[in-house]
Amino acid sequence: MTRQISVGKVKIGGGAPVTVQSMCTTPTEDVEATAAQILRLERAGCDIIRVAVPDMAAARAVGEIKKRIHIPLVADIHFDYRLALACLDGGVDKVRLNPGNIGSAQRVREVARACEARHVPIRVGVNSGSVERELLAKYGGPTAEAMVESALGHVRLLEDVGFSDICVSVKSSTVTRTVEAYRLLSRACPYPLHLGVTEAGTEYLGTVNSAVGIGTLLSEGIGDTVRVSLTADPEREVEAGIAILKAAGKRSGGVRFVSCPTCGRTRIDLVTLARQAEERLKGVNRDITVAVMGCAVNGPGEAREADFGIAGGVGEGLLFKKGQIVKKLPYDRLCDGLLALIEETEDE
Repeated sequence: MTRQISVGKVKIGGGAPVTVQSMCTTPTEDVEATAAQILRLERAGCDIIRVAVPDMAAARAVGEIKKRIHIPLVADIHFDYRLALACLDGGVDKVRLNPGNIGSAQRVREVARACEARHVPIRVGVNSGSVERELLAKYGGPTAEAMVESALGHVRLLEDVGFSDICVSVKSSTVTRTVEAYRLLSRACPYPLHLGVTEAGTEYLGTVNSAVGIGTLLSEGIGDTVRVSLTADPEREVEAGIAILKAAGKRSGGVRFVSCPTCGRTRIDLVTLARQAEERLKGVNRDITVAVMGCAVNGPGEAREADFGIAGGVGEGLLFKKGQIVKKLPYDRLCDGLLALIEETEDE
């Protein structure tokens, strides 16, 4: 089990529930836009949010953003240690940086002491594109071993100044390399691990890559917090992260949605119906399983474990509850009927 750190009021590692993170796409100096995006991410289920801090204007905005949101705020810092200090003055809950690229040991010590005084952890984040040239030469490229050695080198810079409130990540855009790197890192250090496949791709491909990489590691007991990196709205990152945690058995609660792939027996537009039902169920905060099936074969029988569901017929369908048929409705009323059935039994 990894050590535990606190990011604001959220615990990471040490047996705490795996958390979902994302990163804002707005210019951080635009307080209104950034805070509004974070509030949307909160509603989507985001546990921790990160903002880019490329300059002092962004750093000065952190404090005002912090006042308007409810989840822990992480500052993403590169090269300039003064940006980290300014963000810490603004009340940031965690700093993401690589100690090796912010200057001298004295500067590392200054940031570490400021973090320690405020009980703010540091995430050492190494990507395949940030590995030092000497390590690239040593290993012949950004291999898993090179990434891990780089990360551990940055960690030692913090340990050397007496700082151990640390989280670590080693991300690659190659799924297999990411998995290999985290396996190596999990055996080499006691700190909580932030999982992710960097530059994973667009919403579809990025979700697939992240599910394979993050899901594999979670199933092996590796990982304490996750970020699904997508070229998409960050709300999609949060939704994908939550779905991956549920599929890996690392998060319960909320609606578990089941639908069949359709076949020649299907006589309704199941694809549209399933999409509509899935979208409307996002607003349901109950620990239930809901199934949308294309025919009687995959209906109440195969989906008997579902709490509620639909079994399609010819232009119509059956609503069922706990494997028992409740009523028959025409196709265009099935989604409304399903939601009404769930609402009617909310207190059961």
